[in-house]
Amino acid sequence: MGFLDWLVICGYFVVMLAIGWWAKKRIHDAKDFFTAGGRMPWWLSGISHHMSGYSAAVFVGNAAIAYTAGFTLYVWWALGITIAMLIGSALFAPRWPRLRQRLGIISPLEYLATRYNVPTQQVLAWSGTALKVFDVGAKWAATALMLQVFAGVPIFWGVLLTGGVTLIYSTIGGLWADALTDLGQFVIQLIAGLVLFVAVLGQLGGVSGIWTLWDRLPEGHGQPFNGNFTMAFVMVYLLINTLSYNGGTWNLAQRFIAAPTGGSARRAALLSASLYLVWPLILFFPMWAAPVLMPGLERPDQSYALITQALLPGGLIGLVLAGMFAHTMAMTSSDANAISSVVIRDIIPAVWKRAGRMSSSTELFAGRVSTFLFIALSMGIALTADSFGGVLGLIIMWFGALVGPIAIPMLLGMLPAFRRCGPTAAIASWATGLVVFVLVKYVVDVDTWLEVGGPVMCSVVVFVLGGLVAPWRNAESDALVDSLDSDTSTARV
Repeated sequence: MGFLDWLVICGYFVVMLAIGWWAKKRIHDAKDFFTAGGRMPWWLSGISHHMSGYSAAVFVGNAAIAYTAGFTLYVWWALGITIAMLIGSALFAPRWPRLRQRLGIISPLEYLATRYNVPTQQVLAWSGTALKVFDVGAKWAATALMLQVFAGVPIFWGVLLTGGVTLIYSTIGGLWADALTDLGQFVIQLIAGLVLFVAVLGQLGGVSGIWTLWDRLPEGHGQPFNGNFTMAFVMVYLLINTLSYNGGTWNLAQRFIAAPTGGSARRAALLSASLYLVWPLILFFPMWAAPVLMPGLERPDQSYALITQALLPGGLIGLVLAGMFAHTMAMTSSDANAISSVVIRDIIPAVWKRAGRMSSSTELFAGRVSTFLFIALSMGIALTADSFGGVLGLIIMWFGALVGPIAIPMLLGMLPAFRRCGPTAAIASWATGLVVFVLVKYVVDVDTWLEVGGPVMCSVVVFVLGGLVAPWRNAESDALVDSLDSDTSTARV
């Protein structure tokens, strides 16, 4: 990286900080900090949802999959998320702002105390929060590795640079800062992705390279299913994506909670689905072309970075790297905001009874402190790792396995069809997912699709059977579930 590249990167960070400072003026209480006061426009919510859905790990892990397996990456990841969001636009997205309207929630887990009970809420809150710290730490490490590949910056300084900027604007600006920086990051990523796409086409002989590339790639790279990425794998990952992207990953639920109405949340989900359908075709194209442009790489996870360095002039390399930063900073800042809302509204009130009497200003201050501590702790975890693999890689697998079991009581609990699934079914479902993951990962040798999908499929079965075998009846819970089918004219924001 030359002077122009560093100038672009520094300019990017300055803009992010400026947006955070501007957003601070819109923050008056905890509701503004965590849910944008329920006033976020649907188009901003949709773009923010999309940007918060993946990090720089895409340019590392997904680049390796694209290099070794080809087009199947789009099928099981991008197309799968598109279908998941179409499902969610009808079933889940509109119900999130309605929960805010009915209960005044600012945390994705806050409604579980009414839907089930406090112990169920606490099990999901504590387990999800602990795992997310390590997950975000892994993302800082991935981003720092990309900076090391591009510019030789040590991991330590890479984590401090990206994490420090995110820590500042997330702490002062809350969800408004997250969403507005997501918008700016989306524009940067769009420009950077298009520039690299055009550069790759130039190496392939022009626009015709879009079609002729596939005949030049290794066998199977143009197929929808290849290697371990079978039809069964794609189907189980569709289930996981449906749960994760519709709110099982808490920061994505917040994008819908912040929407004014159920209709706005539905439009936001459809916009995000459209972006996942179209944009990855451009974003992933350099990754798919990498085996032709750079055959025989020993580290396929570096293919995207190496292509960028080889094809782009000074200044544009910095732009592409800024686009990679954009994804990680979008995801981690929104993660921090979501986790902090859970800590402030779900965990602290359960362990400190006086927390329920906090003033609005005190609750806002506590939210900012919680956000700061979460990001700082995740940075500390990233700094203790020598690489993206090892312990962090193991924790990522654990988090991925538990997204489904944690999400099932959250999402299915909003639907009338599962009203009889109570606290016992919810906790048993979560515990089953954990036990099955340990079995398929460390005890029983199974196919990849079953290793990935076994925990969540078993969790779904246990949750449903729990409602059938021991149906749960609670008038307050039933009334809440029934009320989520439509918006209310007296919304609580």
